[in-house]
Amino acid sequence: MATVTKVKKADAAGAAEPKLRIRVRAYEHKILDLSVKQIMDTANRFDATIVGPVPLPTEVKRWTVNRSTFVHKDAREQFEMRIHKRLIDIMSPNPKIIEALTNLSLPSGVTIDVKMA
Repeated sequence: MATVTKVKKADAAGAAEPKLRIRVRAYEHKILDLSVKQIMDTANRFDATIVGPVPLPTEVKRWTVNRSTFVHKDAREQFEMRIHKRLIDIMSPNPKIIEALTNLSLPSGVTIDVKMA
């Protein structure tokens, strides 16, 4: 029963203060860091409280492909694709911040997921 009480307290505290959770993903870390800096500068202009950026684990996808067909099974090439991620929380956002973030133009290859928590 003690764990149920803790869960209820966490839900009550989380519901009291809304926050905007932004997950940013990109293949190149330099472009990702520039995009995160641009998002943080935009939020700072409106005096928002920002938590982050928190670096999340890099997702690595790997493939192994035969170089040629049929007989030459030992000759292989290996490829990998790295997806870098960052997490930014904006505490108690106002509509001006949300509008400024939606009008923000970021470089191609950067994916943003915005959730209200």
